[in-house]
Formats: sequence, structure tokens, C-alpha cells
Amino acid sequence: QLQASGGGLVQAGGSLRLSCAASGRTFSGYTMGWFRQAPGKEREFVAAISRSGGLTKYKDSVKGRFTISRDNAKNTVYLQMNSLKPEDTAVYYCAADDSGFLVDIPTLYPYWGQGTLVTVSS
Repeated sequence: QLQASGGGLVQAGGSLRLSCAASGRTFSGYTMGWFRQAPGKEREFVAAISRSGGLTKYKDSVKGRFTISRDNAKNTVYLQMNSLKPEDTAVYYCAADDSGFLVDIPTLYPYWGQGTLVTVSS
């Protein structure tokens, strides 16, 4: 089970940190990803992190602004979001994949959290 939290309303240029707590599985055995879905749009990849945390991957538009990290001792993955823009507004989802690959395709992630809403006002 994945439980995302940390969303909210923030002004453009502000920051938020999302958390995703995992339970019921060996957390360190999963690649973790963050995705987002804006109203009327398809779900899109934001960031992913390898099992150990040593490798990360980002959507081009968030590089340099967002940072994904994980704490395997706490079974939690984070997404630090800085310099937020109105176009970052979306429901953010965390997901887990046990393939061992750093994938950016939503359909390759079998496990999903419930989503947390991030709204960035201009």
C-alpha cells in the first residue's frame, strides 16, 4: 500500500515536499516513481529513483527544480518541489515497480498510491 501526502496550495515560486509512505512490501526492492495528472490531461512521468537511491530520472521540465529521494529505513520516497509554476498544478501520484529498471511509463508500474493535489497559483 502506498500513501501519498504533502500536497496543497502554493504560490508560484514556492516549494512543497511530497511524501509517499509504503507498507506491506519490501520497500527497498522497488523502483519508486512520481507521476502527475492535470485536469483533462494524461498521467505523465515526473521522476523516478532506483532501489538503492543511487540513480534518478526526471521529466525535462522539472530538472533542476524537483528532487526525488528515498529513505529505505522509513519506507518513504520524497519529491521536493521548488520554484513551482502554475503548470505544475496536478494530482501527484507515487508508484512502485519491482522490475529493477528506472522506467518512466505509467503502465509499467503495478502499484499506485491514491494521489495528492498540488495547486500552484500565479
